[in-house]
Order: sequence, then C-alpha cells, then structure tokens
Amino acid sequence: MPADPELDQAADPHSAARTILLDKLTGQPRTRAELADLLAEREIPDDVAAEVLDRFTDVGLIDDAAFANAWVESRHRGRGLGKRALAQELRRRGVDDELARDALDELDPVQEEETARALVRKKLRTMRSLDRQVAMRRLLGLLARKGYPAGLALQIVKQELAATDEELPLLNDSGLGPE
Repeated sequence: MPADPELDQAADPHSAARTILLDKLTGQPRTRAELADLLAEREIPDDVAAEVLDRFTDVGLIDDAAFANAWVESRHRGRGLGKRALAQELRRRGVDDELARDALDELDPVQEEETARALVRKKLRTMRSLDRQVAMRRLLGLLARKGYPAGLALQIVKQELAATDEELPLLNDSGLGPE
C-alpha cells in the first residue's frame, strides 16, 4: 500500500502539494493566495508550492478571475453586498486588485440599486413602530455595512421612507405621522 503523500512530504513534496490542493479544491473554489497560504502552513517548500500552483493555474484548476466573478455574483445576490464590501472580501481572499475591479465592473449599477432597495424594503417591514429619524439612521447603517455608497444609500432610504409614508406612516417626533 503506497504511503499517504500528505503524511510523507519529505519523500515527495510535489505529490503532497498536489494532494493538499486537490483536497481543498473539491469543496469549493479557492484563490491562488489562499492555496499558497495553505501550502505554507503545511510546510511545503516555497519552490515546490510555486511550481504546483503554476501547474494548477495552467490547467485551469485555479482561476482567480473566475473566482472573483463568481464570488461577486454570489455574494451580491445572496447577501446583498455592495461593491465596497465585495472589494474588501476579495482583497481578504487574496484576489489581485485588477481582477477584483474587473469582476466588480460586471456588477450592473441598476441591479446594485435594486438590491439595496430590496434590503431597505425588507428591513422597513420591521420598523413600523420606530421614530422616522431612528428608522433612517438604522437603514443608512444597514446599507453602509453592506458596502453601498453613502449618496446612493441616502437617496434610496429617503425614497423608500417617502413611499412607506403613503402606505403606512412611520412615527415622527410628535408621534402623529409624517411632517
């Protein structure tokens, strides 16, 4: 029975590195930087790690551009994140700034605005008993944490609060409805 390459790194570090990478890539896509960090943690020599990472990149098993595009699409739709938050996440995962910018440029501004608007509408449903200023502050904070620009956030929150006032008014300071 052959030795486990991951356990026998001294005998064949290339095989150990390939096994580690294939293991990590079966669960989900990873960036080259994440995989390089993993190989360093497992004490794979730097020259071997670079060689194996290059080979995996050449055959398409590691593709930071595709990772960035999929990540932006997934996190925007799934969590409602704006460009700033997505850029931070990509940076943390080791994606090159140019690749991240290209992936973020694919995000449609109209779609980004609609996603922000949907987040505000959803949150507004739970804010009926709040003072108008408190609701505005909380909604702006929500969009800021999700990575939306302040100008866009303010515009959307004002529009949605105005639309909500027509349906079911939030309380103002007097408790009597909109000013």
